[in-house]
Amino acid sequence: MKCAASARPLVAMVGPTAVGKTAMALRLADELPVEVVSADSRQVYRYMDIGTAKPTPEERQRVKHHLLDIVDPDEAFTLAQYQQLAYAAIDDVHRRGSIPLLVGGTGLYVKAVLEGLDIPHVEPDPDLREQLYAEANAEGNNALHRRLRELDPAAAERIDPRNVRRVVRALEVFYRMGKPISALQSASPPPYCILRIGLSMSRHELYRRIDERLERMLAAGLIQEVRSLVERGYGYDLPAMSGLGYRQIGMYLRGEISLQEAVSLIKRHTRRFVRQQAGWFRADDPEIIWHDVSEPVFPVVVTCIRDFLAWDSCRSQLAPAMQDVH
Repeated sequence: MKCAASARPLVAMVGPTAVGKTAMALRLADELPVEVVSADSRQVYRYMDIGTAKPTPEERQRVKHHLLDIVDPDEAFTLAQYQQLAYAAIDDVHRRGSIPLLVGGTGLYVKAVLEGLDIPHVEPDPDLREQLYAEANAEGNNALHRRLRELDPAAAERIDPRNVRRVVRALEVFYRMGKPISALQSASPPPYCILRIGLSMSRHELYRRIDERLERMLAAGLIQEVRSLVERGYGYDLPAMSGLGYRQIGMYLRGEISLQEAVSLIKRHTRRFVRQQAGWFRADDPEIIWHDVSEPVFPVVVTCIRDFLAWDSCRSQLAPAMQDVH
């Protein structure tokens, strides 16, 4: 990898949900002056801690985290907003002489930062969104996706029909701008020297960990968390409440399904999400250095980052405190 002389270092750690990205980031903080910039589209919401597997207050004491708890569940939050805040956080980390560690499994968030997507700044239209969500509820997700395919085939190809939030956003941009969102998006690479680290494990082991994590979430109070969100006035129809776990527990609380059925649905949909993540973080991506965390790879990951920071092209941009990471 060759970086421009003006590039500043950015380490991205990606991989499927439940693979252990947070745990790895915490261990890295014991060896390197890192700060975490979250790339998780659900952890931006306040009051949604258990179901999003948000780092605990104790874990946030160990290493500074950015872009957690920045909007309420009923507030609109766009990709453009996330990208702007992420770049500001990365710059802030650099100013303190630390290493920004972009951590998360939301592929579009990671892509927006690492590739510098030029995202159309279209303000949300609450009335239009309400209409589109109502149509999705009445006619089904596929009907809304078919309309997107007619208006913007390129965007429809990239967006899963089940991801209603992204389908609605693409339609919203088209109706507001009169142009497909795919035609409005280009890329301007950011001024960073980027190291991409991927964490992986066998699909069988990952599914086992997903099941165990769900059991821990339930024991920690996931049901009460969803109930308390509703008591605060956040309706089940909010996009924030459509995330894994929240939608299914909501169905249980409304008496539509049993708890056993809700748990089964969460596991099934999480496994589906893992398969979708594999499309964003491909095993054959030459830019990602993959590490199988079922093996003791932590020393290898630390060495990988140390070697990356030793390159003159990045090292010249580091504050003195970072130049002694060896």
